[in-house]
Amino acid sequence: MEPESTVTTCYRHPTVESHVRCTRCERYICPNCMREAAVGHQCPECVREGARSVRQARTAFGGRITAVPLVTYVLIGLNVLAYVGELVRPAIVDRFEMLGVGLVGSDGGHYVWQAAYPADFHTEGVVDGEWYRLLTGAFLHLPPTGGTFGILHIVMNMVSLWNIGRVVELQLGRIRYIALYLLSALGGSVLVLLIAPTEPTLGASGAIFGLGAAYYVMARRLGADMAQVNRFMAGLLLWLVISAWQTSWQGHLGGLLAGAVVTLAYAYAPRDGRRALVQAGACAVLLVVLLVSAWAKVTELTGTR
Repeated sequence: MEPESTVTTCYRHPTVESHVRCTRCERYICPNCMREAAVGHQCPECVREGARSVRQARTAFGGRITAVPLVTYVLIGLNVLAYVGELVRPAIVDRFEMLGVGLVGSDGGHYVWQAAYPADFHTEGVVDGEWYRLLTGAFLHLPPTGGTFGILHIVMNMVSLWNIGRVVELQLGRIRYIALYLLSALGGSVLVLLIAPTEPTLGASGAIFGLGAAYYVMARRLGADMAQVNRFMAGLLLWLVISAWQTSWQGHLGGLLAGAVVTLAYAYAPRDGRRALVQAGACAVLLVVLLVSAWAKVTELTGTR
């Protein structure tokens, strides 16, 4: 009878001789399977199991810590892509810009809405069921030869998004940042619908004003030096007033207010297990308020109350 072999092998590679045990499960592991630990080495499975049990670091507002502002890059890319689409097919603007109510004539032309219109005209805009305009308008900008600003419209907005968005995203984390951006854009469109439903608007300014409000609220919550932050907000509010003559102040103000509400919920939610629930709940309540307000205005315009 042959003596039993005393050679030990790696549990993952049975043909490889091994004399080192995993300090967690005590199985033998070869050099290819060794992962350095605080004491000794661990096998790949124990390393993965340990990583799942380690609590991930969070920002002051509950978001996951990231080093790359990926969402800001994506948002800029989407705006630029939409702008290229406008240049190739200008009709995209009329189809997707924010418009509460308008008229389309038998000649295909777009006309200002009025309560009494010819039988061969039909309505367009949110009142005609085009609810997507509440968000799609926030990704469109003036063509190079359009309006007062032309191509500067998208350039200024994207530079602002780059400067403010990166800071806000890294503080909030990606999920909270996306919710803030979209709710700010929606808030701007809804205020346009409520106050100036016949005016077509487009641009990311409403969402960017929401990011500006978030930057201010976060700075106060973190106890930052407010001198520079106050100068930034003063410039933002000054631009809100000055731009009222050339752009949609309703969209700017709506985005600013929505962004402030969302970030106040992020900043002052309880720092315990309820935080994510409170933050998500506040966003959901704001979304409902905005949609109900939009629906009420549409109902008023269509006279179906």
